[in-house]
Amino acid sequence: MALDKDLLLRLYTRMLTIRRFEERVGELFAAGKLPGFIHLYIGEEAVATGVCANLRDDDFITSTHRGHGHLIAKGGDLKLMMAELYGRKTGYCKGKGGSMHIADLGLGILGANGIVGGGPPIATGAALSAQYRGTDQVAICFFGDGASNQGTFHEGLNMSSVWKLPVIFVCENNFYGISMSQERHQQISDIADRAAAYDIPGFVVDGNDVIAVYEAASAAIQRGRAGEGPSLIECKTYRHRGHFEGDPTVYRSKEELETWLAKEPIRRLEARLLEMEIVAADELGRIDGEIRAQVDAAVAFAEDSPYPDAVEIFDDVYTGEPVLV
Repeated sequence: MALDKDLLLRLYTRMLTIRRFEERVGELFAAGKLPGFIHLYIGEEAVATGVCANLRDDDFITSTHRGHGHLIAKGGDLKLMMAELYGRKTGYCKGKGGSMHIADLGLGILGANGIVGGGPPIATGAALSAQYRGTDQVAICFFGDGASNQGTFHEGLNMSSVWKLPVIFVCENNFYGISMSQERHQQISDIADRAAAYDIPGFVVDGNDVIAVYEAASAAIQRGRAGEGPSLIECKTYRHRGHFEGDPTVYRSKEELETWLAKEPIRRLEARLLEMEIVAADELGRIDGEIRAQVDAAVAFAEDSPYPDAVEIFDDVYTGEPVLV
């Protein structure tokens, strides 16, 4: 597949935006400025970026507890995201969702989800709606290796296969379900092998190569739009940080981390851009400066925003309001 200069720079910029946003979030959390739990996407930027670069605004995605990268890759607003992390009224969910529950229906972002395996049924339903309405929209379901053991994963693949739904299941295999390595919770090495049970295509790609991810996603998305049914893409990648901020990561070795750091996605694409003379080093510096300024502006917006009023505690919350007896 021929990749032009504009696309390559867009991929690089989007990945670097995710990295700088997440680095800042990590700093803010460590400083005690952000409530709740934080699960950073650092190291996995190529997956969300490569997939979402193929999507339109009206296509759908479902996200996970590690969802900031998915949201940025789909076009999420950094200011609204940061305000949500701060628990402010101007956030995507008015400060009530936090890091693991950001949604933007206008961009097809059906919500991050703290439930492991919570995405496949939602993505399958979104794909069914597209088929029913006769559109060529697709749904992307991001999930991790641990979620591939859940019944919801298998139910989603089965139903999507039977009805030939336009859904692409994207497994971000970072080899750990919290602290348990994949080799301890599965007998298979490639999660993509599970596609065979449902007679759908299954692909394994280098999840740290954004171009490989982009090309694999492009083929699967075209297949979905053409009415040919779902696909399963397994992206082998690695998170640089722990499962959550504060995780001591005693379950993995220094050597393992260093091996993966040596093939992290942003430096790989940066080296390729310089080698191909698509961009000069000073231009990369300019891009980085602009992104850092955007993140600074997002932090300032969040910190200047008000908290939700206490009287709004039950507004926009989809649970039954308590009844006093």
